[in-house]
Amino acid sequence: MTRYIKNLPERSVIVVTSKIVSLSERRTAVIENVNTKLKLMRKESELVIPTRYAWLTVKDGMAMSSAGIDESNANGKLILLPKNSFKTAHFLRKELQKKYGVKELGVIVTDSRSTPLRAAAMGAAIGYAGFRGLKDYRGKLDIFGRKFKFSRVNVADSLAIAAVLVMGEGNEQQPLAVIQKASIEFCDKVHPRELRINAADDMYRPLFSRLPKSI
Repeated sequence: MTRYIKNLPERSVIVVTSKIVSLSERRTAVIENVNTKLKLMRKESELVIPTRYAWLTVKDGMAMSSAGIDESNANGKLILLPKNSFKTAHFLRKELQKKYGVKELGVIVTDSRSTPLRAAAMGAAIGYAGFRGLKDYRGKLDIFGRKFKFSRVNVADSLAIAAVLVMGEGNEQQPLAVIQKASIEFCDKVHPRELRINAADDMYRPLFSRLPKSI
């Protein structure tokens, strides 16, 4: 990483794709037969559901297809997600802080996700360190003096989306990005579960149970 990033100013955020992390951790598997991927999905996930288009899974509290197991740009192998992306992000942050002599530094490990009722994929933060992943407006006033009751911003995924757009999803071969001057709150300790919600509390859950098939 330091080979490609010569200088790193304070208050930067380093973004690295999960595939590079997984390869460094040797999180790969050989495709032995048609059931190899399914067996890995069941091993890696808390929930696996077959659908018309893909296997829907829940892994580490996040909804995703195929437990994040990737076959693209894998040279015939299967690439699994990192074992613990938050731990990896924390380790990278400490090493980069020492290397570049910076104090306020963020690190994000990204993957791709699809959003219900929206086409195509976008970036997502599956692990991060060095900044608050959630910005809470509840209790504060809007521009007309009305108090916010529910508004919160997913900072980590917002940064990941912007970075993945630059890094690309195809053959760009650009696994790193640096975000500068982002309006975020840097910190030393991150709560890995701050972006998680229980399925019962998901505001869209009643909607999906009533959607007609024609939509």
